[in-house]
Amino acid sequence: MKTDKKIIIITLSTFAVGLLLGWLIFGGTKNTTEEHHHHETEVAGETIWTCSMHPQIRQNEPGNCPICGMDLIPLKKENNEGDIDPSAVSMSPSAIQLASISTTIVGAEAAAKAIRLNGKIQADERFVYSQSSHIPGRIENLKINFTGEYVNKGQTIASVYSPDLVTAQEELFEAQKIKDIEPQLFNSVKEKLKNWKLSDQQINQILKSGTSTDTFNIRADVSGYVTKKAVNPGDYISRGQTIYEISDLSKVWVLFDIYESDMQWVKKGNKVTFNVASLPGESFTGTISFIDPIIDPKTRVAKARVEVSNQGFKLKPEMFVSGIVEANLANQSNSIVVPKTAVMWTGKRSVVYVKNNTDKGVNFVMRTVTLGPALGESFVIEDGLKEGEEIAVNGTFSIDAAAQLAGKPSMMNPEGGQINTGHHHHEGMSMSNNETAEIGKALSIDKSAENALKPLYTAYLKWKNELTNDNFQAAQKAAVNMKSELDKVDMKVFKGEAHKAWMGYLGKLNNNLEHVHHFSNIDQLRKTFQSISSIMIDMTNTFSNPLDKTIYIQHCPMADSNNGAEWLSSEKEIKNPYFGNAMPTCGDVTKEIK
Repeated sequence: MKTDKKIIIITLSTFAVGLLLGWLIFGGTKNTTEEHHHHETEVAGETIWTCSMHPQIRQNEPGNCPICGMDLIPLKKENNEGDIDPSAVSMSPSAIQLASISTTIVGAEAAAKAIRLNGKIQADERFVYSQSSHIPGRIENLKINFTGEYVNKGQTIASVYSPDLVTAQEELFEAQKIKDIEPQLFNSVKEKLKNWKLSDQQINQILKSGTSTDTFNIRADVSGYVTKKAVNPGDYISRGQTIYEISDLSKVWVLFDIYESDMQWVKKGNKVTFNVASLPGESFTGTISFIDPIIDPKTRVAKARVEVSNQGFKLKPEMFVSGIVEANLANQSNSIVVPKTAVMWTGKRSVVYVKNNTDKGVNFVMRTVTLGPALGESFVIEDGLKEGEEIAVNGTFSIDAAAQLAGKPSMMNPEGGQINTGHHHHEGMSMSNNETAEIGKALSIDKSAENALKPLYTAYLKWKNELTNDNFQAAQKAAVNMKSELDKVDMKVFKGEAHKAWMGYLGKLNNNLEHVHHFSNIDQLRKTFQSISSIMIDMTNTFSNPLDKTIYIQHCPMADSNNGAEWLSSEKEIKNPYFGNAMPTCGDVTKEIK
């Protein structure tokens, strides 16, 4: 009996142990598997954080962008299912806001452009006279001894000693004696004197006096200013020889320079508003009455003429003027016009990003467009956009960067496809410190790019130095040389984000340097230098200093009509390019770039 009890106890114990082991083995394995699967799901579903301005940044936790310092935002994974266009780049509202992306509705409008013109005041050629002598002889006396003096019509301007006139008077006296017998002879002698511009009154005085006169006065035929004195006392002159040139300045011409690129805009009949530097606060208007049919082969400009009444003789020949003509392009009365900031240009293609609103959210699609004429800060779009479409006008580079990383068609990669950045990051894993540091140098440039930029900076600094010396010709030569050096820069030496940034700077520099070789005075060079300086400072802050010496950013608060202006200098000492010798030391150093 005791033996049976022992057997039962052993059996029950063995069964209990078996159940326990089975539960531990199989139950534990099941829980472990479920826990592992759950962990993998968390890793796979972990939020990836990126930068709206630099989408190549990928981290598994929030923080700041190592490039620009902006707050990272959650990465919205692409889901093209149901998208209208698989090439569209989806962006969340927060990403759009952080990337400062703004859009506008495309509309049709008149292709109008405000064109700035520079020119000079000149005398109206139709009112320029040559005052000549009607009597041959020797200049005894000049009543007008210098140019610029005003003469009235009929005023005595010179006296001439003429032996021929003495002989003619003697003939007159002899003819008078026989005028009753030979009246025709008497009249013919009088006509001879009249041909020498002697009046009937003067001839009667000669007859009345009975004595010949050896000197006669020459009177002004017109009123105006003497612009040229051609003879001096004692000079022998022939009949018809010029003594003075006289200009009637009651009407003058304003001759504006029209560059070849602007000729399609400026037409006869356009209204021009212009100002004269020496008459501050006054504005003048006129209508273009004539445009030269031939371009000057040296300056490559044509002249546009505006005829102006010169009240009070305020407008003087050779004064510099600057004007604006509001011009409409022919056959472009209802055109698609977009801001220049909306267009991304690669040299061969021009693209914009069109915004679409779907039930999936907001997305942008790249669109190739055909550019028409430039309208100052905008372009005419000849093909590629329709009225009513919405396009991005700011933040287009951020959209393009997101398209590149997503393998979508972009400005630099029109066919699409993933870009090999040289790094492989796995979702759910944070980047190493080395990788973060390397991406932080996205806008740095290598030695080849630095070498490409050095001649550009050298020409710019030369331009600055010549402006400080008030040397117009040397400054213009330096500006033209800067344009030449800009054309030599190989865009291929700039990589990645640096390439995109360089293309933006290239376009701005080209636009400002395009006409420097046409400038006719140092004020025009200084105005353009101010715009170039702003671009060069921004570029230096972006790419760093490519030179082997420190560059100083300097600021003058009185430049640009007391609005202030900056420039770059290789010297810490202030030498102001905007005022030259007038105020050479106006300004201070605001930043040093090693």
